[in-house]
Amino acid sequence: MLDHTRSQLGHLTRAALSCVLLCASSAPVLANEQPATAPAGATSPLKALKEAEQQGLRRVEPIAAIEYPKLLITGAEIHTAAGAPITDGYLLVEAGRIKAIGSGQAPPLEGAIHIDASGKIITPGLIDTHSHLGVYAAPSSRAHSDGNEATAPATAGVWAEHSFGPQDPGIQRAVAGGVTTIQVLPGSANLIGGRGVVLQMVPRRGSRAMRFPGAPETIKMACGENPKRVYGSRSSAPSTRMGNIRATRSAFLAASRFLERLEQHQASSEGAKKKSRKRRSKDSSKESGPDRDLDLESLAGVLRGEILPQVHCYRADDMLSMLQLADEFGFSIRSFHHATDAYKIRDILATKQVAVSTWADWWGFKLEAYDAIPESAAMIAAAGGIAVIHSDSSIGIQRLNQEAAKAWYAGLNAGFELSRNEALRWITWNPAWALGIHEQTGSLEVGKRADLVIWSGDPFSVYTRAEKVFIEGVLRHDQADLRTWSDFELGQRNSP
Repeated sequence: MLDHTRSQLGHLTRAALSCVLLCASSAPVLANEQPATAPAGATSPLKALKEAEQQGLRRVEPIAAIEYPKLLITGAEIHTAAGAPITDGYLLVEAGRIKAIGSGQAPPLEGAIHIDASGKIITPGLIDTHSHLGVYAAPSSRAHSDGNEATAPATAGVWAEHSFGPQDPGIQRAVAGGVTTIQVLPGSANLIGGRGVVLQMVPRRGSRAMRFPGAPETIKMACGENPKRVYGSRSSAPSTRMGNIRATRSAFLAASRFLERLEQHQASSEGAKKKSRKRRSKDSSKESGPDRDLDLESLAGVLRGEILPQVHCYRADDMLSMLQLADEFGFSIRSFHHATDAYKIRDILATKQVAVSTWADWWGFKLEAYDAIPESAAMIAAAGGIAVIHSDSSIGIQRLNQEAAKAWYAGLNAGFELSRNEALRWITWNPAWALGIHEQTGSLEVGKRADLVIWSGDPFSVYTRAEKVFIEGVLRHDQADLRTWSDFELGQRNSP
């Protein structure tokens, strides 16, 4: 995030940035949630806000007020990410879940809203494992730069959730591109940057209400150039790759001792509970446990397998070093991010079941990103690995489907036999697995959440648009209704 964002934004003029922020249009039709819109004649954000409140156009309602409509979608070609496409397909949605899916005549569902999707293609909602939306919110400015707590090499106790700004206009832009779930991460200045947060892309007043239900906690870690550059330039450690590993090992050694004391205290307390209730135990169980330490609590969660490590790492040798460290302390890395050299160790990553969250064709913006190739995702998939196409960009997230298409074509052109379903899984089921939510979303199957997109055509075409986006069966984006979600944009531009 530190490097390619600079290179990307550095070429944009102020006018171009304004267009990125204000010209792209998208908007939802929400159940019991009216999007904020600028009333006619509004001349300022404050006036627009007041008039919107008077007219009942404010979008935020209590979560309990959501009504999950019954849906019957027919006539579409359905790409489930769980098998072959279904032609002349139907989907039944009830209570936010997929009730039935198949081909031909749909079973009846009383009271369902019928959507004729003939000539359209339906896919699962897209999932981005690596986003900084909200923590580097638009418009890009120092005031919105809340992704890197670059005050110490290890800051495991910070949470991206507490930096996330839900008024970021980029959230709606992403949904308009078919994205229904994201992982928001701290930046990569630190070896241990803090906890990430998995969000469903539903507009709310705060990030806690946007959390994906039941998603495991995640943590952002980093290796390679970024941490040693940030701290080496301050004449402090680490300043080398070996310093990176030493500092990370030291943090996990401390966490191991903390977890041991914590488990000893818990075992002692449980033993005391088994004693007679007639008198209190006078043994050491009355002693307090270890003092709370927010950094060590996060790392203890990693050691217990409760928090999924997401590791920013470019070079193959750096990834091997991190895998050795993980083996030393007995935890598993869930996904390497960026991982431009992952194709060099694809057999190892496949064996260890470590996902690779990478780009289709971003490289060369620094030396550790020099050896990237566009066939990487295809090579990882062909080796039995878990390939994921991520964005790490508020712009790239708007066309995640096209990014996957580029990576797929590069693989086909290189001679790899990859199905359309496999390429679709790079932006649906595989990222869901990397975030630990694959049993709920990432594919269209009976019982799963109705996170889905109706595309105007082939989702791997540059000419295709996401016409309708549903999250838990609720319509969150409709290309025919372009009202803005963000209060930041309220009154800044005219809406239909």
